[in-house]
Amino acid sequence: MERTYIKDANQNIGKEILLKGFVHEMRDQSKIKFLLLRDKTGILQCITFAKDKFFKDVGKISKESVLELTGEAVESKQAPDGVELKIKSYKILSEAESPLPIEINGKAEASMPVRLDHRWLDLRNPKKLLIFKIWTLMEQAMRDWWKEEGFLQVYSPKFMGAASESGAELFEVEYFGKKAYLAQSPQFYKQMAMASGFEKIFEIGPVFRANKSHTRRHDTEFTMIDMELSFIESHEDVMRAEESWIAYFISKIKKEYGKEIKEVFGVNIIVPTTPFPRIPMGEAQKLLAGQGYKGPKDDFDAEGEKMFSEIVKEKYGHEFVFVTEYPWSIRPFYHMKSETGETNSFDLIWKGTEITTGAQREHRHKILREQAIEKGLNPDSEGMKDYMSFFKYGCPPHGGFGLSPTRVLMLLLDINNVREVTFLPRDTSRLTP
Repeated sequence: MERTYIKDANQNIGKEILLKGFVHEMRDQSKIKFLLLRDKTGILQCITFAKDKFFKDVGKISKESVLELTGEAVESKQAPDGVELKIKSYKILSEAESPLPIEINGKAEASMPVRLDHRWLDLRNPKKLLIFKIWTLMEQAMRDWWKEEGFLQVYSPKFMGAASESGAELFEVEYFGKKAYLAQSPQFYKQMAMASGFEKIFEIGPVFRANKSHTRRHDTEFTMIDMELSFIESHEDVMRAEESWIAYFISKIKKEYGKEIKEVFGVNIIVPTTPFPRIPMGEAQKLLAGQGYKGPKDDFDAEGEKMFSEIVKEKYGHEFVFVTEYPWSIRPFYHMKSETGETNSFDLIWKGTEITTGAQREHRHKILREQAIEKGLNPDSEGMKDYMSFFKYGCPPHGGFGLSPTRVLMLLLDINNVREVTFLPRDTSRLTP
């Protein structure tokens, strides 16, 4: 008999079906037992009666054991979805040891470190499973947008001969007698794709940051989504592309999962209107100063991001804001300087958290060399010369950004920590499982 998924049980009323899944709960009464079976599509109430020869044996099955059940799908007003299974036979495919090291159904949730120690069990919780269903749809919607807009996908190497971002956050590895580094970003290779004439590219891949910060939004290994576009006039073109892309994939999430997200996470998904507000850093600092902000004067700390989002929400009625025109002093050498001596760059802040850094890049070889030297870098060094050569033979004006999908999901679902939306987190203290 072909397997039926739980979500399709109500389409098979009166028929004998085969289900496979985990024992979510067992409710034992004197003359009837209720077994809740769970698969990736849902949970179904399954029943057996005292007259059934296997009645007592079913009651001995441990929670989270993996079962195969056959029976008749019948209508039931008492069942959660109006359908239940009258069990005719069962088979234990894998018996779970008891007691379980953590609670699966969330009634008495363990601490995050304990849950992450048993992540494969933690992820059995339907609430956790929903996160990855949403991520899957989100990425599919992103790809639909990219396809419509003519983007190409690239996969850049994760072993690098030099830093692509801050050298302080490098993971160094031995590489056949040489030093190599795990990629902090595909930045240099995104720009190489622009020099190669690809014009519009995206990449989804791992990045590695030896960042000692152990906060709710930092990991040492995480997924990054990057985009890069050629033949732009300024960073405004990059921001326009990003806001269109974000509004598109959030609208798809709301359409497919909006109701379930509201029921499970208590969050009403808001599809952002475009354009997003754009506020230069100088103006942003004045607005913050008016609220008594005492943080950095050329950037935001976590408190500043939160305060500024509240100001934007009140003034513009928007959850997203682009902060633009960052000072040259705090931006990388490859960001293009503006005519005012700042940079054609931006950060995107959503719900009080930065999710994107982007910019127009400097594509002119001579000026790029000058900017590298101004930042104290040697453009002819072993680590820099390959990158600099990308621009020697013509390169179109271009720009792009990187976005963390785990931060997006954390904020979208009002979850407090990126580890909750990461399949297997890696941070300053975790290398297992």
